[in-house]
Amino acid sequence: NHPNVRAGLSNMSRVHSRQGRFEEALKASKQVVRISRRLEGDESEAVADSLLEVAAVLREQGAYDKAMEIYGQILETYRSLFGEDHPSVAMALSDMSGILVRQGKGDEALPIREKALGILRRTLGPDSQDVAIALQNLANLYRDRKMFAEALAKLEEGLGIVRRVHAGRHSIEGQFLNSIANVYCDQGKAEEGLAMYKKAYRIFRKTLGPESVEASKALCNIAFELGNQGSYDEAFEKYEESLAITRGALGNDHDSV
Repeated sequence: NHPNVRAGLSNMSRVHSRQGRFEEALKASKQVVRISRRLEGDESEAVADSLLEVAAVLREQGAYDKAMEIYGQILETYRSLFGEDHPSVAMALSDMSGILVRQGKGDEALPIREKALGILRRTLGPDSQDVAIALQNLANLYRDRKMFAEALAKLEEGLGIVRRVHAGRHSIEGQFLNSIANVYCDQGKAEEGLAMYKKAYRIFRKTLGPESVEASKALCNIAFELGNQGSYDEAFEKYEESLAITRGALGNDHDSV
């Protein structure tokens, strides 16, 4: 029941989960919950935090109903401890909306994601990276529903926050540019989309290195759009370059190869 044992089990759960050993991860994360209950009580923040690990493993297993049930418990505890306007409440809502998206329930996820964003704005202020990420998540839902103007507005707002929070270039800026490019391409604005993909690629090269997986994915996006525009030779070159980076970073046997 020692906190150090709890911390060790929590780390083990994360490692098992990253390696796809979900049953082992679930067993370790449930042990963390039991220790937290004994140390700090059923309605404590520590129990809610440790339940997050259980829910995350269930989510990765595809046990969405069980995960949602756990997230409901977590949300109830956070609301009891902190009230409605708290970042932990927003994060729990965001996780719940993510499961709904995986279940194809985007219409249900949308108001939950909007609510989470509102809480983060009020509790963290306008210039928070968590707010920027929430804006990006919401924009992705808007894009899925072909609400392109709304998606672009959220992405541009989030990009502005990222640029204010990080004085220099940061990889998250590349993620926003890539998302903006996706929306442009969905709208049929091929040239604008390609320009944004190229900007994202340059940022990934600068911030993460030319051999990074993110740089490889950006090159793949560039290649795809070049192919759509009929520039097949250039597209083929970019695909080959992307493939070489992916093989170097992940090996020949990875799914991405």
